[in-house]
Parts: sequence; C-alpha cells; structure tokens
Amino acid sequence: MEAHLTEWLNLGIRWIHMITGIAWIGASFYFVWLENNLNRSNPRDGLAGDLWAIHGGGIYHLEKYKLAPPKMPDNLHWFKWEAYFTWLSGIALMLVVYYLNPSLYLIAPGSDMAPAVAIAIGLGSLVAGYAAYHFLCDSPLGKQPALLGAVLFVLLIAAAWGFSLIFSGRAAYIHVGAIIGTIMVGNVFFAIMPAQRALVKAIEENSEPDPVLPAKGLLRSRHNNYFTLPVLFIMISNHFPSTYGSQYNWLILASIAILAVLVRHYFNTRHDSNRFAWTLPAAALGMICLAYVTAPLRPAPSAAPVAAVSSEPAATVAKVEEVAPATALAEPSADPAITQASEPPFATVNSVIQERCTVCHSASPSSPMFSSAPAGFMLDTPQQIQQQAAKIHAQSVASQVMPLGNITQMTQEERDLIGAWIAQGAQIN
Repeated sequence: MEAHLTEWLNLGIRWIHMITGIAWIGASFYFVWLENNLNRSNPRDGLAGDLWAIHGGGIYHLEKYKLAPPKMPDNLHWFKWEAYFTWLSGIALMLVVYYLNPSLYLIAPGSDMAPAVAIAIGLGSLVAGYAAYHFLCDSPLGKQPALLGAVLFVLLIAAAWGFSLIFSGRAAYIHVGAIIGTIMVGNVFFAIMPAQRALVKAIEENSEPDPVLPAKGLLRSRHNNYFTLPVLFIMISNHFPSTYGSQYNWLILASIAILAVLVRHYFNTRHDSNRFAWTLPAAALGMICLAYVTAPLRPAPSAAPVAAVSSEPAATVAKVEEVAPATALAEPSADPAITQASEPPFATVNSVIQERCTVCHSASPSSPMFSSAPAGFMLDTPQQIQQQAAKIHAQSVASQVMPLGNITQMTQEERDLIGAWIAQGAQIN
C-alpha cells in the first residue's frame, strides 16, 4: 500500500507542477510575444503601442502605456502565483521522487555516499546557485549582459558536470533544472515583483519612479525568458536515457541548452527581422548530430564467441571475449559454470533478466517500492522480453541507467551478454 500511495502522491504533485508550469511559461511567452508585436507607429498620447488580436471568437484591443494610465485601475492583475506554485510543487516533487528514495534515484550506482550527504548537497546547491547568480547580476558583470550570460552558462554546465560525478544521470539533470528554476522564481520574488510594486507605488504617490529597480527587473526577466526552453527539456529528459544516461551527459545537456537558447532567440527577435532564422535549421541539425554521436555502439552479429552462464541465481556472466586490441573488454572468466557458446542461449539471458529486472518490471513486482510495473514495462514472458529488446538495450546495455540505482547489482558481464543476444537477433527459440 505504501508504494501505491507514493505513486499517487508523485502523480498528484507532478500534475500540479505541470499545470502551474504551463500557466507560468504560457504567460511569459504571451507577454514576450505581445511586447514584440506592439504597433508602435503613431500611438495615442501616453501609449507605447497597441495591438489588435482575435481569439476564441472575440476581438481584443490591448494597449501598453509608456508608464501608467492617469489613474490606476481598481483591479490590476499581477502574475506571480504561477511562478511560486511551480517552484513549490517542483521542490515537493523532487523530495518525493529523489529524496524519499535517495539510494534508488539520487545517488550514483556503486557510490558509498550517505543519503543524508547527497540530500544536503542537492538542497545546498539550490541556495548556492541562486546566491552566486544574484551576486554576479549585481556585480559590474551585470552591465555586460552577453558576458554575464556566458559566465552563467559555464557555471551551470560546471554544476552539471559536478553532479554527474556523484548523482545518477537523472538526478544530475533534475538538480541543474532545480537550480535554474530557483533562479527563475527568485527573479520573480526578489527583483521583478519589487520593481513592479515600486512602480505602482510611485504612480499612486505621483512621484518619480526609481529607474534602478525596473532595469534590474528587466534583466532578470530576460534571463527567465532564455532559461525557459532548457529547463523544459530537463523536465522531460528523464524519459530519454540516451541523454542523461550517457557518459557525457553534462556535455549533451550543454549542447541542447545552446540549441534551445538559439531557438528562443529567434522567437524573441523575429518581429524585427528574420536575420536569426538560421537558428531553427541550425538547432534541427544540431539535434540530428547529437542523435548520431550518442548512438550506442552495437557489436556485429558475427562477433567472437560470447561466454554463456549457468542459470543458477548466483552465477555471473562472462564478458564478451576479446575481438581486437582496440575494442577488448575483458578476458572470459575461469568460472567452471561458464562455458563458451557461439551465441548466448535465451535461457541464460532470461535467467539474468528475471533475476535483475523483473523485481520491478513485472505484473506483480517483488520490490516494495512499486505496486505495478513502472511505465507498464513488463518482462515476465519470453515474448515480452523479445518485444522490448530495443528498450532493454537502450536502458540496460547502452546507457546502463537500469536497474535503477543498480539495486539488483547487474554486472557488466550480464549487460554484455544481453547486448550480444540482442545483436544476434534477440531470438527466444
């Protein structure tokens, strides 16, 4: 029952996070579009521009004042709660998914780091990340936006690299996203909202607004705009082990972040000209190149003999025998339970999968952490194993992100055996 309740708690918080995140990002995208598409030619007195739009069967006329209307309206809508609840639900989700089961999702497999230490590093990184960002923005570097952006990018990727050394790939990505999310909501709370309150107060008191706060709010708002697409990628990245599960996951994250910023920049500037239209095909080409360079190396079907293993639960599987000096993996084990075969027999592969994988991926998981197979991915029967061979290869052989936290202690030899079986056709007969 505990696993069932945890799953529904995860679902509830994730749903709230998605709803509030859509509201926050949607409002942000809309106001950027609105600002960029204002008609600024010959506006009436006091206006910076206006815009006519049609949506949902109605026609709208929107006006932007240079500063404010002569009299402040009784009802002025503020956009802040979407940001706050997105961050709060995101932190709650991180607590439920990563910190309630740190050995499973947070800590890198094989690491002896204490869960409390890992959690402290994770939470501490959010505080340190925002503090460093705030300091840099208020430093002389803040007056050079391009250089500041480059420094922030380098620091975030350095954090991704550091996290990849101590956390699982999924946790490394999500903590970079959490730092970015903390920076974004911190910008709303500590810079954008104070600037807006000061502006409204100055108008109500008929005094001159302080130009410092609006300038600071504008810079932070611009940062939030460019952070959006990278953080959205991080939110969905846990579905794609070829990214976070790669040995160079931090570099993949850096590359996708650059492509995302290029795309965002095009949409930010297309109202002025199409001189950045090249960023869209460049981003598409970049994604194709990333897909190519991250493709796993698969052994040829005619590879050298692979060591087979007895189906005894305690037995281990020998590594693929040396094919050539440049690609040698290991010498076969001298274990008497291991014999040489032209191809791995399915009975041996099935034994490994049943011992290492169906603890979770079964119609009736034996793991207390799951009440049902994660993502409905089951490996109880030979037919299910054969049908899911490509996913098994991606998750357990190429990226090695499964089993989660390697809780069943799958060995490299067993991964090699499964990979060789799949390369030779994944036959179950």
